[in-house]
Amino acid sequence: MRDYDAATAFLGEWGRFQRLVFFLLSASIIPNGFNGLSIVFLAGTPEHWCVVPRGANLSEEWRNASIPLELRDGQEAPSRCRRYRLAALANFSALGLRPGSDVELEGLEQEPCLDGWEYSRDVYRSTIVTEWNLVCANDWKGPLSTSLFFVGVLLGSFISGQLSDKFGRKNVLFATLAMQTGFSFIQVFSTSWEMFSVLFVLVGMGQISNYVAAFVLGTEILGKSVRVLFCTLGVCIFYAFGYMLLPLFAFFIRDWRMLLLALTLPGLLCIPLWWVIPESPRWLVSQGRFQEAEDIIRKAAKTNGITAPDIILDPSELQDVNSQKQQTYTILDLMKTRNILTITIMSVLLWMIISVGYFGLSLDTPNLHGDVYVNCFLSAVIEVPAYIISWLLLRNLPRRYSMAAALFLGGCVLLFIQLVPSHIRALSILLVMLGKFGITSAFSMVYVYTAELYPTVVRNMGVGASSMASRLGSILSPYFVYLGAYDRFLPYILMGSLTVLSGILTLFLPESYGMPLPDTIDQMLRVKGLEYRPPSGSTRDSKEEEENPEIFKSTAF
Repeated sequence: MRDYDAATAFLGEWGRFQRLVFFLLSASIIPNGFNGLSIVFLAGTPEHWCVVPRGANLSEEWRNASIPLELRDGQEAPSRCRRYRLAALANFSALGLRPGSDVELEGLEQEPCLDGWEYSRDVYRSTIVTEWNLVCANDWKGPLSTSLFFVGVLLGSFISGQLSDKFGRKNVLFATLAMQTGFSFIQVFSTSWEMFSVLFVLVGMGQISNYVAAFVLGTEILGKSVRVLFCTLGVCIFYAFGYMLLPLFAFFIRDWRMLLLALTLPGLLCIPLWWVIPESPRWLVSQGRFQEAEDIIRKAAKTNGITAPDIILDPSELQDVNSQKQQTYTILDLMKTRNILTITIMSVLLWMIISVGYFGLSLDTPNLHGDVYVNCFLSAVIEVPAYIISWLLLRNLPRRYSMAAALFLGGCVLLFIQLVPSHIRALSILLVMLGKFGITSAFSMVYVYTAELYPTVVRNMGVGASSMASRLGSILSPYFVYLGAYDRFLPYILMGSLTVLSGILTLFLPESYGMPLPDTIDQMLRVKGLEYRPPSGSTRDSKEEEENPEIFKSTAF
């Protein structure tokens, strides 16, 4: 009696079929890279100040002095939200008085920007901020747009696991790719901030759903030696490649509508992939659809130039495993035993904190010193070595120590930023990028680590639920950045502290390095120090495992 991996071992690990699946699934992730963080430029806030109408009857001298100065980042700069009361200035101008010498400006009454704002076009030609005046009293709407995108991501995370477990990985992958591209295209024609934000929720739902579906589909099709490569270097580096394209697009397209259109159209290139990327044979077997799974495997063998055996999947050999998987599993099964409940709670906290750090640092790039496009590009580039390091760590070292080290590195350097003298700006940027490096490495590893901890019957649901939890952190992340308006170092102190705490939490998870993937909830690795009480009805499963260990054997990442 054999398991699925033994039955398909004749295909090899890295044939033409596996290379095709590897690169095409990775390529489907590219749009996520530039769509996920496009809000950095779509909602960019340029320098702005109050409009002084032409009919205000002010001399040129008084017009130039109509905006009060305020202290910002240790330097005096024109106020963004206040102006001197124009009626008083018009009187002084009519009397021939001069600002500064005849009239002390500091004592003059001020008023809000009653006639709107003027925006600098040095960086952006237009953004949603300049189009709908999301500044001053309405400056909360910018971060809220970002949070609403992540609300969509949260909703998508919640349903994507259950949908792909029920309807198949491939169907959900392409349905949500279409959803992301379609609603993003409609978003180009938004007539109000409210319309833009509602559509952004739907784009977010599609974005995370196709990411998780592609991740699980590749994990289940590819062999054990290629699986870690796909989960880290494959999916993640192609995501980083998409992220690197974002500042490139934004540099040449400064209008937000044209930029969004340019970022949306590449999604159409994924349409032909429907006829190339197969459904997961492993999922088909779990649904009892042996013939469909065997057809895909035979096609893969033909692609690899290998002669398939007469019988690949014998239902009688796989019936015991299949009977386990045909049971109905729901999100409640992630709380079925004390062990899986503990792992779920720890995963939820870990993903949430890592997400705050990753998205907080990514969204904060416009607030760093220097050119916004260069900083965004650096933030994307630093992800590539982070993914390579995480891949090497996953191949050679225990999971929890690797993740803890990456989190401690990321958290500690963020805490050191406040100690850097203000005139050494390059060092501050270097520390931010080093923090992004550590947190990105951990983010890459946590996908693989979580997938290894959960059993096959609820693996996609477990990864989806953990991903859902991380979106609670991403929803909060824009407001971590927003806190920088009150204290420049506060976001780094909060993100650094939470990241160090998550590193400590990681040390309490069970170690999955070199262990077989569990197929059932009973086979999960135990949290150390937790008393295990087998649920009722599990005696038969344990007995069968002892008598037929080959049935329950699975591959390790």
